[in-house]
Amino acid sequence: MAQSFDICIRGAGVVGRTLALLLARERLKVALVASPAPASPAYSDVRAYALNAASRGLLESLRSWPDAQHATPVTHMRVAGDQDGEVHFDATAQGVPALAWIVDVPALEARLQEAVRFQPQVEVVQTPVQAPLTVVCEGRASRTREEFGAEFDVSPYPHHAIATRLACEKPHGQVARQWFAPDGSILAFLPLDGEGGRTVAVVWSVAPEQAAQLRELDPETFAQRLRAASLDALGALHTASDRAIWPLQQAQARQWCGAIASAPGASWVLAGDAAHNVHPLTGQGLNLGLGDVQALARVLAGRDAWRSVSDPRLLRRYERERKTALLPMGLATDGLQRLFSRPEGPWQQLRNWGMRGFEHSGPLKEWMARQAMGTH
Repeated sequence: MAQSFDICIRGAGVVGRTLALLLARERLKVALVASPAPASPAYSDVRAYALNAASRGLLESLRSWPDAQHATPVTHMRVAGDQDGEVHFDATAQGVPALAWIVDVPALEARLQEAVRFQPQVEVVQTPVQAPLTVVCEGRASRTREEFGAEFDVSPYPHHAIATRLACEKPHGQVARQWFAPDGSILAFLPLDGEGGRTVAVVWSVAPEQAAQLRELDPETFAQRLRAASLDALGALHTASDRAIWPLQQAQARQWCGAIASAPGASWVLAGDAAHNVHPLTGQGLNLGLGDVQALARVLAGRDAWRSVSDPRLLRRYERERKTALLPMGLATDGLQRLFSRPEGPWQQLRNWGMRGFEHSGPLKEWMARQAMGTH
């Protein structure tokens, strides 16, 4: 007899696996579609994400939080403008153990994969299966989103992101650092390898032509460029991984849910990067995706007993909730990117004046910190 599923999740990354585990707790039978892993990856995975307290609590509830070496607490954050504007955040001043945790993505994926393996309500499959509800968690380039006819409004940024890992002469001190340069580029150093670590994850947003030039540099010259861009904050630098490069964009699907034309009574819904993309400068991308799956699981778990998981009213409720939650972060991220991408002198003066004012704004700075930390 063919296996019957309540939900089919297309995409087995962090967002897809987290959702599968949440739904399994509600006794829903889940098919998780995972593409076969390549025998030998073309390059090492350099991804690292800043996860806030809300995301940590969610992953801990699923017993999927990585160990201390792979989840480094950020106790300070320093943001430098392109003149004399600076903003500082301190975990102690906020009354929290950490502002965020920099999580090594391969380690997180391994923990989630292990949790899924021991969850009998989740079955990993290689191809999509029929189910009342299909959740699309395939990322920004989702083919299923196109298959279901969901329009995806994309606004490209004039930057590409370069991600890599660096071994540093000086310990990072659990400080996340970010520099806004006069040419519009944005550099972030995120601490890795635990409290005493000397490794950082790098995300460098630069113009496409500059990204192409940096791609061709030998490792030593590339590290020297990063040392200069980071104002020698951590001393001598050495590349510790490959470089990954991708174009940046802000995007959001017009519709997050709908009916599947080829399967009467069945519905689809989007989550994570398949539904929305933001600039990485605020480090909120994965936090927003995990917020999606937590909201979707909560809406489905709270449904009336007679409602199907494919009920359009439930899915539209989830869509409204998440679009409302995403709006302020999307506007803030996009506004900051556009403000700091302007090289003209008056714009430099304006943004650095704004940074200085924000640093001493009291309640406003406190509110923004709580929003980013997920403790609001």
